Amino acid sequence: MSGEQPAALFLADGSRFDGHGLEYEGVALGEAVFYTGMTGYEEALTDPSYAGQILTFTYPMIGNYGISGEAAQYPRACVAGTVIKQIAHHPSHHLSKQSLPSWLDDERIPALIGADTRAITIALREHGTIWAALAVGEDALDGAERVLANYARHATTRDLVPSVAAPTQRIEGPADGPHVTLVDCGVKRAVLRELEALGARVSVVPYDASEETMLANDPAAIFISPGPGDPTDLAQTVETLRGLVGRKPLFGICLGHQLLALACGAKTYKLPYGHRGGNQPVRDVVHDDVLITAHNHGYAVDARTLPSELESTMTNLNDATNEGFRHRRLPIAAVQFHPEASPGPSDARRLFAEWFRTAEIPIEGEERD
Repeated sequence: MSGEQPAALFLADGSRFDGHGLEYEGVALGEAVFYTGMTGYEEALTDPSYAGQILTFTYPMIGNYGISGEAAQYPRACVAGTVIKQIAHHPSHHLSKQSLPSWLDDERIPALIGADTRAITIALREHGTIWAALAVGEDALDGAERVLANYARHATTRDLVPSVAAPTQRIEGPADGPHVTLVDCGVKRAVLRELEALGARVSVVPYDASEETMLANDPAAIFISPGPGDPTDLAQTVETLRGLVGRKPLFGICLGHQLLALACGAKTYKLPYGHRGGNQPVRDVVHDDVLITAHNHGYAVDARTLPSELESTMTNLNDATNEGFRHRRLPIAAVQFHPEASPGPSDARRLFAEWFRTAEIPIEGEERD
């Protein structure tokens, strides 16, 4: 195709994977990770939880149904870069408004096409998540290894949440709905969609908001959103949530799950290569059921450190990591996966309504006893 440029992915361990790029030239720096979903690339590329990451798609053909704009989870692409085995230049779908290659160029996202994505995935499975550079164009390739070596010496995840979280407060949803506060650590559009579908009026506040701001308007509950990076980077948020325990119902998803666990006294740790995809089996211990769930995280709650007042409610069937907990007395609960499932299955979507009932929040269209 015209506009192709030489390109390569460099891992901090010295590995190099070659292919070609699209028209946009440059260097992307971040953590190299992989995503196992067969569909949902528009959602994944715009998911704030992928901020600062170079995303390799394991499925070989990406882009065949184009970009609709309707599936986007954020106003812009959030990934640092992407690696795709074969990209579709001529999509076919009635909702498609743009091809994936042209969208990536417009979003200024460096893309590596034609590389051995199977080999990259195996490398990440064996060595774990690793700092990387994705370079497109001759000038970018010339300096990529030097840039990566310097970046890897100082790289952290501390700036990721501020890069995708809203800096100011806003209100979404019906004016007459029950009020809930959503702590924005990089919230996906689908989370807001699920809360609004239940009839909630949602006050979205920044991740570093004070207790007073979170409690403004006397919300019926406080939700902590998903987001990127290491939960221990958000020490101020953890302390604020600790002060809210027992004062309001608290619910968390993904990063919010980890932050709530820290606020209650548990610990978190980094997974070797994380969970990213739409096909993760999770056992619901409470209901003795198995859910197929969507994941996007590199850190997990250490179930061994859950304090006595918390009980585990969900377990990952692949590696036995903790997928959820609840407080034994207070209306506090969280899950590691994404019940809003964008992209992914809808098995766990019922959890939003269950949380509302736990917090005694009226649900639109549901009769009350």
